[in-house]
Amino acid sequence: MPVLLLLLPIALRPTAPGNRAGFVQMVQPTTRPGDGGAARPPAVAAPAGFVAPKPKPLSMTRPKEQLPSLITGGLALAVRLATGVFTLGWTPRLLTGDDAAAVGVESGTYGFRLGPVAFRDTSPLLAEAVRPEEPLVLYEYEGSPFCRKVREAALLLDLPLALRPCPGARAGFASELQERTGRMTVPFLVDPNTGTEMFESDDIVEYMLSTYGPPRAAYDPKALWPLRGGFQVATATLATLLRGLAGSQRQPNARPDNEAMQPLQLWGYEPSPFVRPVREKLCALCLPHTLVPTARGSANRDALVRKTGVQFQVPYLVDPNTGVELFESPEIVEYLEAVYTVPSR
Repeated sequence: MPVLLLLLPIALRPTAPGNRAGFVQMVQPTTRPGDGGAARPPAVAAPAGFVAPKPKPLSMTRPKEQLPSLITGGLALAVRLATGVFTLGWTPRLLTGDDAAAVGVESGTYGFRLGPVAFRDTSPLLAEAVRPEEPLVLYEYEGSPFCRKVREAALLLDLPLALRPCPGARAGFASELQERTGRMTVPFLVDPNTGTEMFESDDIVEYMLSTYGPPRAAYDPKALWPLRGGFQVATATLATLLRGLAGSQRQPNARPDNEAMQPLQLWGYEPSPFVRPVREKLCALCLPHTLVPTARGSANRDALVRKTGVQFQVPYLVDPNTGVELFESPEIVEYLEAVYTVPSR
């Protein structure tokens, strides 16, 4: 019972009277430190002598340290049936000839080339869907099964999310959420592209599908069943337990001004056992961050290859507060610990 209370704080409260389907009627945007026009964010710097590690695709940089996390991350991935690993309309292709030759870092095109052939996967279905000009803002926290549902749906639709961590729905950006809505209930979505704001995970998923998804007739609705009903809640809760409730509480030594930092940018897809520890750490430290989705079939895989000039690899972190950009999961977690915690005395 204590575990369930931690995972599901006030997430099951009914929608406020007078609001339909979880919508908040007042949609005036709020500003906070770190946003355009607001106060300057706190000053932080990379650790003395810091050097970003060289990317090592398809390998573990610290096997003994990473193995336990990779095992539990893999189990969490399995119980959720790999939901969020593939975009809606994922289409793998084997290329030959000029098409195969066009794949590679030199051309900024994601794929794997082996001799005269290449493997590449995309989502032609999403290529025709409406794309938001600005990331959707989501107040959430890692351990909530209802927040996980929304984040996984965003991965299916290849939608970037500006995440505002609210560990336990009481810490981090929870007070900002209360000022905005009068409630500390997550998930809560703000779409700056349409002016829509809403509670309730099922309603948020339906909104994203209707606004940014392909036509319903273009895909099998069974592709969405892992996001529905008791199966989703049970397996998402189990996934959180397998990860030791990581990201469900604010880290005690997190800097008190982390919420005022400029949003970091994380390229990846959270079901990945390599990406998940970084996501958990960002949430525990209450750092605002934008998740740029890179699930299989995502158009952002090409974008990341062009941005970094190396073979596709995630996680990849961009920190505008220090100017640091780096690959490798354990090194990113170590970096976040060094920059965004209060040193022990």
